[in-house]
Amino acid sequence: MNRPRSRAARPRAPIVLAVPALLAVAFLLLPLAGILARTSWGELGGHLTSEGTRQALTLSLIVSGWALALSLVLGVPLAWLLARVDFPGKVFVRSLVLLPMVLPPTVGGVALLLGFGRRGLLGPWLEDWFGITLPFHTSGAVLAATFVAMPFLVISLEGALGGLRPRYEETAASLGASPVRVFFTVTLPMVAPGLAAGAALTWARALGEFGATITFAGNLPGTTQTLPLQVYLLLQDSPEAATSVSLLLLVIAMAVLLALRGRWTGGAPRPRAPRPEDTDDEPAAVRKRAETAPRPAADRENWPLHAEVTGFNQLTLDAEGGTTIAVVGPNGAGKTTLLRALLGLTPRAHARLRLGDTDVTALPAHRRGVAWVPQDGALFPHMSTLANTAYGLRARGVPRAEARRSAQEWLDRLGVGHLAGRRPAQVSGGQAQRVALARALAARPRLLLLDEPLAALDQTTRSQVRHTLRRHLEGFGGVCLIVTHDPVEAVALADRVLVLEEGRTLQDAPPADVTRNPRSPWVARMLGRNAWPGTTTADGLAPADGGHLVVADALPAGVPALAVIAPEAVSVHREKPTGSPRNVWPGTVREITAGGSRLRILIGSDRAPDLVAEITPQAAAELSLADGVEVWTGVKATEVTLVAL
Repeated sequence: MNRPRSRAARPRAPIVLAVPALLAVAFLLLPLAGILARTSWGELGGHLTSEGTRQALTLSLIVSGWALALSLVLGVPLAWLLARVDFPGKVFVRSLVLLPMVLPPTVGGVALLLGFGRRGLLGPWLEDWFGITLPFHTSGAVLAATFVAMPFLVISLEGALGGLRPRYEETAASLGASPVRVFFTVTLPMVAPGLAAGAALTWARALGEFGATITFAGNLPGTTQTLPLQVYLLLQDSPEAATSVSLLLLVIAMAVLLALRGRWTGGAPRPRAPRPEDTDDEPAAVRKRAETAPRPAADRENWPLHAEVTGFNQLTLDAEGGTTIAVVGPNGAGKTTLLRALLGLTPRAHARLRLGDTDVTALPAHRRGVAWVPQDGALFPHMSTLANTAYGLRARGVPRAEARRSAQEWLDRLGVGHLAGRRPAQVSGGQAQRVALARALAARPRLLLLDEPLAALDQTTRSQVRHTLRRHLEGFGGVCLIVTHDPVEAVALADRVLVLEEGRTLQDAPPADVTRNPRSPWVARMLGRNAWPGTTTADGLAPADGGHLVVADALPAGVPALAVIAPEAVSVHREKPTGSPRNVWPGTVREITAGGSRLRILIGSDRAPDLVAEITPQAAAELSLADGVEVWTGVKATEVTLVAL
């Protein structure tokens, strides 16, 4: 009996690659082994505690510490600009950042002399105006270390900022946080691993700097003689002591690398496995409180909306306070662009926006009173759900205790108050969506934008969250726009359905009207109907894909129109029907899919566009339907709805 392997078999490395790789490892390892082999272990303590070594180590720590501080002050803003702002000469600036990493250190020292020395470009001015002389001074050693080490911080942090999706910062801005607050409360905490890694590498590089320091600052004991410079001098008089000090620097470097690997560069911590109490079924007592909790007075304020959108989107939108509008349309129709235009976060479209009596067009996103909930909620992962919910209130200056109390009330109302102390990674998808909604509503917005808020949820969770969302939108005094691809959400949540196509309004009507008379093939198909665009004839429609369709209520000939046919109105036969249908076509079954208790049959024909029929499994069995079977389809003229486009 063969035992199952505990590990998946790994491919063997080709010998042509393995041998050079092993030689490379040996090449890197041999010098380090040489230090260990040649260290006088018995004299190690004496070498490291000598006056010169202690003095050089203290100076190295001072220089590297100041170099790190200077790199943070100058490098963090520079990394942010490189990662987030497009400006002329950006490529040149990034090249300048990288230059010290590839420049020979002694050349860097010469460059510093010619820039900051007594005969340099800036040195005479510093000496005449401020009495500052950098060469052959501890400050010169700090400057040299900063010059060669700061690029490590900038490059690491720029990469972390570039990998941070902007939706977190945009969501924070929509909750009322200023750019400075967003940077310190959201951006920096979320890029902390990259910042920590860059800071550690910067400090280690500054600690080991030699060439630029000795060239620019000299080698003065107690002033500029750092530990690497002392190693250089000890090699001439006491090689054993030089080896011992080198070992100290090696240990420090290895400690930094081990810390980086174990804490910062090993990836984000994995969220723990969900516990039974993480399900979306909140305790009955919590659910009861959520359903009976009184609504704050702020919810009863009325904020009508008027927006004139230009650019990619070109439309005018008016709605009374308390209106919920579902925004639907195919991919690329401009749904998300519309939301971002209302937020003032996209150059693709511009919105002249009035909320109530206030024109907010010229205001930045954090002052518009427009709260945005992205598809995944964008909960800040470094904050608890309570801190997330209180974020918008705190950004508006509400005292901490009051903000947290109000946040807890909102969490209780949405049935997730028992999760106040957990991080987003510790709650389920449905719970996270409720927290995101609570956070947006707690910020007291005048306009609420929801970008597919339920798309990532399973059917059961989606129903629960949809019920909660509908109940709480009933008390919202502003306008709510919901981008969705789900017809159930559009019908269940919205007072109006706004259909977009290529950035323009194709239809804006109550859900019942859109359901009965969809003006877009995409919307009709989203609702599960067959949709044939074409041109009207005397008795029906000439579909764009060929064929002819007879309808009971014809429109004037020559008008662009859309024929809508319900799948259940399509009859399927194995022989040509002889009854009442006036529209009969031969075809071939292309696909059979299950939809609840019925089957949806996709039938293709060379005499008409593709058609979807919906029949029972019993009928399909009686007809012996399968892929490739030839059938006949029939549609009564009275079952066709013709909508002028």
